[in-house]
Amino acid sequence: MAEITLRPIPQAPTGPVARSADWPRLGVRRFVLLGLLLVLAGVFLLSLTLGSVEIPLRDIARILVGEEPARQTWTTIVLKFRLPKAITATLAGAALAVAGLQMQTLFRNPLADPFVLGINSGASLGVALVVLSVGVAGVSATSMLAGLGLLGNFGLTLAASLGAGLVLGLMLLVARRVSSTTTLLIMGLMVGYATAALVSLLLYFSIAERIQAYINWTFGSFGGVTWSQLHALAPAVLLALAVALALAKPLNALLLGETYAQTMGLNVRRARLAIILSAAVLAGAVTAFCGPIGFLGIAVPHLARSLFRSSDHRLLLPACALLGALLALVADIIAQMPGTQTVLPLNAVTALLGAPIVAWVILRRGGARPPVSG
Repeated sequence: MAEITLRPIPQAPTGPVARSADWPRLGVRRFVLLGLLLVLAGVFLLSLTLGSVEIPLRDIARILVGEEPARQTWTTIVLKFRLPKAITATLAGAALAVAGLQMQTLFRNPLADPFVLGINSGASLGVALVVLSVGVAGVSATSMLAGLGLLGNFGLTLAASLGAGLVLGLMLLVARRVSSTTTLLIMGLMVGYATAALVSLLLYFSIAERIQAYINWTFGSFGGVTWSQLHALAPAVLLALAVALALAKPLNALLLGETYAQTMGLNVRRARLAIILSAAVLAGAVTAFCGPIGFLGIAVPHLARSLFRSSDHRLLLPACALLGALLALVADIIAQMPGTQTVLPLNAVTALLGAPIVAWVILRRGGARPPVSG
């Protein structure tokens, strides 16, 4: 039987020689980060311009500064639809990319991300319990939460985050007991199948309107998030991103192994818990409002490592956030099919963008060996 092996994630350089070799290039890398930020700003404005109705960039600028554009309807299109969608795509892309980087480091697995390890499945189950469950006298949980306004949005985020956190904690326990990355990935698939079975049971006993709403949610979309929902999504994502940035040094230490990290004075258990909570909130919050979006979490960290040729998380975390936001905006522009009324499923677009990158990672790392005879 063919044996599949994956090389470990490149470790951070250590020692005075490696540090002295890295420092001269930090200035160049900062310029690259600044360049990515400028490109992200340009694509953000482009996403406000393109759509079923093309709006000139001059009128976009007028709308953003509070002036009147050439057509009054453009103000409604930009402020009520395109601007919250673009902000959501930026937050979601950054969140999924950073969560993927955290889990690849935590599990020491170059193919780990919220989708492959079942984290999105756990978040989906949490959302399904809220959206599809039926309360007393046939009143759905979603209707009850909608009546609570903002509290309902935070409740949806909390349900998805709890589901993602439980699955991530389970996978962490499995990762401590098994050394094979293939076994870990298989366990992630099994967790995904189990949660999918529970969701299927909820679908079977739910009403038609809720089933259609949940199916549409699983396609993934940045366009369904309103300003009131952004008041729940943005604080959760920004807080979790801040926690992730604060964990850059512990993540660097974990690259060299838990034993070495402990000798450096790191409280491994506390650091692991903080990483799990941060990744769970990032994946759970995005999945709650945008649906289960795949490939961004696994592809972007490898793009960042290849672009910056570094495994230092002080550099990779902001790089992943910028690249993830950029790719999410590009995927959303493609999904909207500018100039037409057609809207493609976002998951299909991210898969078309991310699958070649994942395949390139496997081939580049020499993922497969020929069968050994005898």
